[in-house]
Amino acid sequence: MRGDQAYAYQFGAVAFKPTLTTIPQTFRPTKAGALAYFVGGDPNFPGDTGFAIKPWKACQVRNQVIQLQGMFATTMGNVDLTEGKGALTTVDMTWSFVREPDGSIRIVLHHSSLAFSAPN
Repeated sequence: MRGDQAYAYQFGAVAFKPTLTTIPQTFRPTKAGALAYFVGGDPNFPGDTGFAIKPWKACQVRNQVIQLQGMFATTMGNVDLTEGKGALTTVDMTWSFVREPDGSIRIVLHHSSLAFSAPN
């Protein structure tokens, strides 16, 4: 995440619930919290090791729903992440986006969690 290109933190709080966070820092409404999650190294978020800098080798988004409403869009589906050694992790994801007057698109809501698997 370079600057404010992906998320709309420059306009205020973003509804961001990353996949691998826990209480008391489950939600990341601030840019500092989001950066800590993605790249780690922030002592205020000691559990963050940098989700974005892990050795991922593939990422595939599988949208189940796409809603377009004026300047806003919402998507819901799954993201398949393949780790460097080939292990697959599937994440449930909901994103909402806003298109700004200059045409740029930024995330205003990001909720992700590990996919639920019922016990056999």
